[in-house]
This record gives sequence, structure tokens and C-alpha cells, in this order.
Amino acid sequence: MKNQKNIGEFELIGRLSSFLPINDKDVIVGFGDDTACVNVNGKLLLLTGDIQVENVHFIKSKINPEDLGWKLISSNVSDVVACGGIPRWGLISIALPKNPDYQYVEDVYKGIKEALDFYKMFIVGGNTSASSEMIFDLFLVGETKRFVSRSSAKENQLVYISNHLGLSRAGLELLLMGKEVYEDWELELIKEHTKPTARIDLQETIEKHASSCIDISDGLAGDLGHISKMSKVKIVIEKEKLKIHPNLRKFCEKYDKNPYHYILYGGEDYQLAFTVEKELKEIGDISEIGFTEKGEGVYLKDGKEFFHLKEKGYEHL
Repeated sequence: MKNQKNIGEFELIGRLSSFLPINDKDVIVGFGDDTACVNVNGKLLLLTGDIQVENVHFIKSKINPEDLGWKLISSNVSDVVACGGIPRWGLISIALPKNPDYQYVEDVYKGIKEALDFYKMFIVGGNTSASSEMIFDLFLVGETKRFVSRSSAKENQLVYISNHLGLSRAGLELLLMGKEVYEDWELELIKEHTKPTARIDLQETIEKHASSCIDISDGLAGDLGHISKMSKVKIVIEKEKLKIHPNLRKFCEKYDKNPYHYILYGGEDYQLAFTVEKELKEIGDISEIGFTEKGEGVYLKDGKEFFHLKEKGYEHL
């Protein structure tokens, strides 16, 4: 047996979930997707959870507390939207160190309230405890008319993403530089990281058209790798179709970076990647970036050449 320190987050999840078999006919999907889906008297409910841990997910001195509250809600809403749903109710649990900064905590909740109003959902309860670091944990319930899974992509379908990618990763790197003065476009990138908006505007598109979908929180290559593995299809990304946002281009030119590395491997964009049967036209800011075919893995097509992409996304362990 491998040393526990070396198995990684996703293998650990696989091991632990093996102890928890699901023998319930009302469970549509359990472990392994953006959300779990259960059938309650004919209504499909989506269940998900996400956590923000101080010095793991956020550095207190580097993020506005209102933005942290907003991000806690948005990261969960993104998972629900990726499964074709809308957010409804949440439970928040918090753990605080001794003599906490109560003003900071209250400001986090101001950001939470702003997000709740924006996404039209409610917090209905929660729990409190003690910890050596601040922890904010959200359990969220959503609803959908049709559950959209990571495992339902088919061969010969088109792959779409929403908006631009790589902005959050660039924003995080700028934030960690700790510069005294940032240019306006740099501040815009930082905001992409600290205050992302889940694509609630695309919920109906995903529910009606997507055969599979995933929220891009661990990087495009890694998240498409989940779809590829679970749907048993090969995914080809066409490099010429990947759009580079002007701010990302400025960042990469200024700091001598490769923008495609950020687009393919940058995390926490909270955009959507999804597959569809046929071309979608004039729907928001979505763009076609590739296709599925028989096989496995995620590949980048650059001209006539194909490159197998490392599919491993961000892992906490």
C-alpha cells in the first residue's frame, strides 16, 4: 500500500468513498461529479459542498473579507450550475481561532449576503466551532429539471467553454507579488481571482443543451480530463480556437509567461466547459474550442500536430 502522504487528493477521495457504498434507488449520482443528485418525490435536488480554509484557500491579509464571502458562495453555485441547476438553500459552518477578528468575520458575512441576493438563494442554518485557523464551509442544495453529468459526453460532439480562462491564476500570482502599486489591468486580473462570478446566466443553456459539463476550477486540461475519463471519450482542444484575454496577454508579455499555460492549467476561473450535440449560436460569451472522438485522454491540436496534455488538475494533498 502506498504511503498516505503520496496518494494525492483524488486517490484519497476514491479510497474513502469505497467505504461508503450507496444503495439507495433515489440517488441518481453520488461521488465523482460536480454535485450529487438525488430524486425526492420526483424533484431532482443537487447537493454540494465547498470550504475556504485560512492559509490554504485564502490568506487573510491578501483578500478583502467581503470578496471571501462572495467567493465562498460563488464556488458552490458554480458546481450547481455545471449540473444544470439553480441554487436554493445553504448551510454555513464556521470555525474560528481564539480571540478572532470579529469585524473581519462580519465583513465576510456582508459578502455572503451580497452573493445570496445576486444568486437569489438563502442560508437557512449552520454550525460554529473552534480551530487554529479561520474556516468557512458551505453546504448547498440546488434544483434542476435535468441532471447534467461529467459522464455523459459522446463521441463526435463539440466542446465549448464560457468566457476567457487563465485570468484567475494570473490574478493570484499578481496578488502574491505584494506590489505597492498595480496597473489598472492588473487590478482587474486580481479581482478575477478574489471575486469570481459563477455562470448562473448559462444555467438554462446547460440544462437544455449540454450532454456533459464541468466547472473549471482545477484548470481546463484537468477538468476536461475528468469528462474524458468518466465519459470514456477522447477530447481534442484546437489551439487556434483558444481566445487570449487582452489582460492575460499584457500579463504574459510583461512577466514573460506563456498565456496558453494559464488557459490550459490555470485554476479557479469558475467558468464552464461542456459538450453538445450540435453547434450553438448566439448564446452569451461561449466559444467552441474542440471536439470529442473515440479514444481517451485530452489532446491539444496545434496545426497538424497533436500533443497529449497532462490532465492532472490542482490537488490540495
